[in-house]
Amino acid sequence: MPLSNLNKEQLSAATCDRGYNLIIASAGTGKTSTIVGRIANLINNGTKPEEILLLTFTNKAAAEMVARVAKFFGKDIAKQIMAGTFHSVSYKLLKQLEVNITLKQPNELKTLFKSLYEKRVFYDRDDEANPYDGGYLYDLYSLFLNSNNGEGFGEWIREKNPAHELYTAIYEDVVIEFNELKIKYGYANFDDLLTIMLENQKEKEFDFKEILVDEYQDTNPLQGRLLDGFKPKSLFCVGDYDQSIYAFNGSDIGIISTFSTRYNSANVFTLRKNYRSTRPILELATKVIEHNERVYEKNLEVMRTDTTIKPKLLEFTELFQQYHHISDLISKSSSPHSEIAIIFRNNSSADGIEANLREYGIPAKRKGGMSFFDSVEIKFVLDVLVMQLSHNDMMAFIHVLEHGKGIGKAIAKDIFDALIKLGSGDMFKGLFHPDANINNPYESNKVKNIQLGLFDDFLELGSISKFKDCNFEEAFLSNPILKHPKLSVDGAKYIYDFYLLIKHLRRTKNPDSLVTSITSSMMYSKIKESLAIKRATQKDGTINAIQKAKALAKINRKVMLLKNLSRNFHDLSKFVNSMILGGSEMSEGDGVNLLSVHASKGLEFKEVYVIDLMDGRFPNRKLMSKGGSLEEERRLFYVAVTRAKDILYLSYAKYDKVKRMDFIHSPFLKEAGLVAKTSEEN
Repeated sequence: MPLSNLNKEQLSAATCDRGYNLIIASAGTGKTSTIVGRIANLINNGTKPEEILLLTFTNKAAAEMVARVAKFFGKDIAKQIMAGTFHSVSYKLLKQLEVNITLKQPNELKTLFKSLYEKRVFYDRDDEANPYDGGYLYDLYSLFLNSNNGEGFGEWIREKNPAHELYTAIYEDVVIEFNELKIKYGYANFDDLLTIMLENQKEKEFDFKEILVDEYQDTNPLQGRLLDGFKPKSLFCVGDYDQSIYAFNGSDIGIISTFSTRYNSANVFTLRKNYRSTRPILELATKVIEHNERVYEKNLEVMRTDTTIKPKLLEFTELFQQYHHISDLISKSSSPHSEIAIIFRNNSSADGIEANLREYGIPAKRKGGMSFFDSVEIKFVLDVLVMQLSHNDMMAFIHVLEHGKGIGKAIAKDIFDALIKLGSGDMFKGLFHPDANINNPYESNKVKNIQLGLFDDFLELGSISKFKDCNFEEAFLSNPILKHPKLSVDGAKYIYDFYLLIKHLRRTKNPDSLVTSITSSMMYSKIKESLAIKRATQKDGTINAIQKAKALAKINRKVMLLKNLSRNFHDLSKFVNSMILGGSEMSEGDGVNLLSVHASKGLEFKEVYVIDLMDGRFPNRKLMSKGGSLEEERRLFYVAVTRAKDILYLSYAKYDKVKRMDFIHSPFLKEAGLVAKTSEEN
């Protein structure tokens, strides 16, 4: 049974009385085993599995824990546990409540937000502060939702940057219009799942006997309110304040540090036995992290005695010399590629090391940059699938249409609005059977309002005569959407390809068949060709034929992966939602693991390289100046080095010849005792 494998500390935590329990579980101390043991204890003592709520940081972690429970109690019992991230659990519960929402990726609605923002004109400007751009304002609004303490968006902005008070009326009005459109079309991104769930908690009580929370240190105020909204009778929260690294997403280390004061009769347990790392690695990590304030005392005990390879510092004169040497070390390493990780703080670091690994012929998979599902070639397929589920999905339409030559986001939205008008509320009807009585579907109803930055944007109709030699079907050629004055011949041909694709797909329902039909269509072939050319175009404008062939092969590999994923589903809705909810957790390919510090969280490897440990890069001084802190950067360093089980390399360079920039070593290397202090510091 799960409980029989636990050590004394883990068993004490897993079998504690119901109530408000916090378990401090440092890296490698067996928190997953403890959580699984706790679930087993609950079931053994009569708690029904459907009365257990397990909240994890990733859906993958939830699935692994449920699978371990299933080994002992069977799949039928384990699958009744409500398990997943705050977002996926909210989505499941909202579906049970029959709340109608169309789920969108975290950044997907940024396009819509920017299209609304870019219609605004800031007539009055402050010489000392320019207005935020639309993309940055969207990110700020997301941070506001996750981290506010009840104040309004305008007030929150003014508190963060008083110089922007002049613009807050426009900022707030864009947010209002954005939220109205989301409600109109039923859109919800990850932030919205939580805010909608909070509203529903006021009407519906959920009878969970105990709520378990993994990675509790990364909970943000919005998630904290959601957790309280469940009115938990018993809480089992597992986390480590030294691994709180999501401040950029609103996570608040104060939530874990104030647990014992916020909950009456709270109990705090500490897991002290580390089973992952060797003594030298753990001692280095501890030496650095102890420079942060201690929230709860913990003295880790190293359980491994099999190997004691000391962490090694690699110093280089030049930046790319560092990347070459590390690639060379990996080429000679006896560790399997899957057991090697290169951990970086900045994407530019990853770009350099990835290129050098390729030179050595070392395969690598990268996670922490662009998601597999954010790539244009995959996003396009998923957006077309979304439109099969909901004809009027504006965001999917804009994302698909904007790739047409000369179209872009603004014209794509104009065409969508026109098709809705021509189809009396149904976009597909407007595409295939437009209302013959509407001559100008682009007529604007905008009302000018200088204070809110609004202005009139009336379009004069263009002529469709320029398309008469395009060999379009008569039904398409007569559609008034072609009267958009800025629509080019190439743009119209692209829309015609879309028209033919949608017409063909109307006969298909199965996810596997749909993915196959889309990826074998003429439209998709053109997109693949365009992307391959773009990715193989060199600085002088010429196209590298070898790089183009590689780009096409990479696109085809991604398509095959998506096809394989689709074969596990018979219901299109479940397939699409699974891809959206789990998309950020996937990485493709095999080889050495290239990971951002955040992407490395929860993982472990035999051999780890933490690179570019220069002051400015790690710690990242630029992000610190935007609201970060040295303490958070130190926690990031702690997370990075505690991924290593046996072998740890820490590296830095003194000069970047491309940027002509000198570097000094990270202060964390000094704190680790790997770099000697100067006479002034002694």
